[in-house]
Amino acid sequence: MNNEQAFPNPHRTDMTGMTLRDYFAAKVLQAHLSMPETHTAISTNKTTFQNVCGGCYAWADAMLKAREA
Repeated sequence: MNNEQAFPNPHRTDMTGMTLRDYFAAKVLQAHLSMPETHTAISTNKTTFQNVCGGCYAWADAMLKAREA
Protein backbone atom coordinates (compact mmCIF):
# COMPACT_ATOMS: atom_id res chain seq x y z
CA MET A 1 0.00 0.00 0.00
CA ASN A 2 1.43 3.37 -0.99
CA ASN A 3 1.02 5.76 1.95
CA GLU A 4 2.66 8.87 0.57
CA GLN A 5 2.41 12.38 1.96
CA ALA A 6 -0.98 14.04 1.53
CA PHE A 7 0.50 17.46 0.80
CA PRO A 8 4.13 17.00 -0.25
CA ASN A 9 6.32 20.07 -0.37
CA PRO A 10 9.46 19.51 -2.42
CA HIS A 11 11.02 22.60 -0.86
CA ARG A 12 10.64 21.33 2.72
CA THR A 13 12.05 17.81 2.95
CA ASP A 14 12.60 18.25 6.71
CA MET A 15 8.84 18.23 7.34
CA THR A 16 6.80 15.12 6.70
CA GLY A 17 3.30 16.21 7.72
CA MET A 18 0.13 14.23 7.23
CA THR A 19 0.11 11.00 5.27
CA LEU A 20 -2.50 10.22 2.69
CA ARG A 21 -3.84 7.51 5.01
CA ASP A 22 -4.30 10.10 7.80
CA TYR A 23 -6.00 12.48 5.37
CA PHE A 24 -8.45 9.83 4.15
CA ALA A 25 -9.18 8.71 7.73
CA ALA A 26 -9.85 12.32 8.76
CA LYS A 27 -12.33 12.72 5.91
CA VAL A 28 -14.15 9.53 6.92
CA LEU A 29 -14.18 10.66 10.56
CA GLN A 30 -15.67 13.99 9.50
CA ALA A 31 -18.46 12.13 7.73
CA HIS A 32 -19.08 9.86 10.74
CA LEU A 33 -19.22 12.78 13.14
CA SER A 34 -21.77 14.54 10.96
CA MET A 35 -24.20 11.65 11.48
CA PRO A 36 -26.39 11.73 14.61
CA GLU A 37 -26.27 7.93 14.69
CA THR A 38 -22.57 8.03 15.54
CA HIS A 39 -23.14 10.33 18.51
CA THR A 40 -26.03 8.17 19.71
CA ALA A 41 -23.99 4.96 19.42
CA ILE A 42 -21.12 6.47 21.41
CA SER A 43 -23.31 8.05 24.09
CA THR A 44 -25.28 4.82 24.62
CA ASN A 45 -22.08 2.73 24.79
CA LYS A 46 -22.92 0.74 21.65
CA THR A 47 -19.48 1.70 20.37
CA THR A 48 -16.51 3.77 21.46
CA PHE A 49 -14.77 6.68 19.85
CA GLN A 50 -11.71 4.44 19.50
CA ASN A 51 -13.77 1.93 17.49
CA VAL A 52 -15.09 4.69 15.25
CA CYS A 53 -11.56 5.96 14.64
CA GLY A 54 -10.31 2.44 13.93
CA GLY A 55 -13.09 2.04 11.40
CA CYS A 56 -12.04 5.29 9.76
CA TYR A 57 -8.54 3.92 9.25
CA ALA A 58 -10.02 0.72 7.81
CA TRP A 59 -11.85 2.86 5.24
CA ALA A 60 -8.66 4.79 4.56
CA ASP A 61 -6.77 1.54 3.98
CA ALA A 62 -9.48 0.46 1.52
CA MET A 63 -9.18 3.77 -0.33
CA LEU A 64 -5.41 3.40 -0.59
CA LYS A 65 -5.81 -0.13 -1.89
CA ALA A 66 -8.37 1.03 -4.46
CA ARG A 67 -5.86 3.57 -5.76
CA GLU A 68 -3.50 0.72 -6.62
CA ALA A 69 -6.07 -1.02 -8.83
